[in-house]
Amino acid sequence: MTMTDPVLLEDRPCDGVVVVRLHRPALLNALNLVLRQALADAFTRLEADPAVRVIVLAGGERAFCAGADLHEYVEATPVEIIDRQMDRLWGAISRCRKPVIAAVRGHALGGGCELAMHADLIVAGDTARFGQPEVLIGLMPGGGATQRLTRAVGKFRAMRILLAGAPFQAAEALAMGLASEVVADAEVEPRALALAAQLAAGPQQALQFIKEAVIEGMNLPLEQGLQFERKSFQLLFATADKVEGIRARLDKRAARFERDAP
Repeated sequence: MTMTDPVLLEDRPCDGVVVVRLHRPALLNALNLVLRQALADAFTRLEADPAVRVIVLAGGERAFCAGADLHEYVEATPVEIIDRQMDRLWGAISRCRKPVIAAVRGHALGGGCELAMHADLIVAGDTARFGQPEVLIGLMPGGGATQRLTRAVGKFRAMRILLAGAPFQAAEALAMGLASEVVADAEVEPRALALAAQLAAGPQQALQFIKEAVIEGMNLPLEQGLQFERKSFQLLFATADKVEGIRARLDKRAARFERDAP
């Protein structure tokens, strides 16, 4: 890999679906600042693209993402880390309104595990390895793991993962709620693409509202979360997709939803 090789690849395998692939294979897709900025730029652009309805985030066979590139950390000072504005770069992914599917093969460690947790669905290969090993090098997660992991698996499992730093296999990730599905390694990307195609053919406004309600509700008291859900549910009655979906069900035929993103 040369200095001019792209660190991020994009492909559009079917209508409405984009695959965003981390491409630093020699370093197991470790996150350096160039790759982080490329991810932020890509998600900002794809979120605004009406032709894109679902994003699949993928890596390589050996690694989805092995974490941060430690070459950029070893001599870094607090001021330098602050100046990198990591929250802005992560935020471009977390604010994406469209469904994001992480296709995880191999290592998903540290920042790589955090990157996967920014997705809405995680399809993992049966030999995938997850973990937050930052504590083993005298650090802690900085990309959201103390918050997202705890919300996903609960305090006591999260504490074990974060404090011990030991990796765990895909089967355990599935059992604790950190993965949506586990399939054979060779089936990870085909399954992620099949899910993406299914979502891309679905009612886009409803999908967006569901994602918003789930994410917003995680940060709200129950009653406020329920109120957010009710308002979103009520607004969907103004959409053509609602009419088409119900008529199709009553007519016992496949629904033909609008293809333009909201």
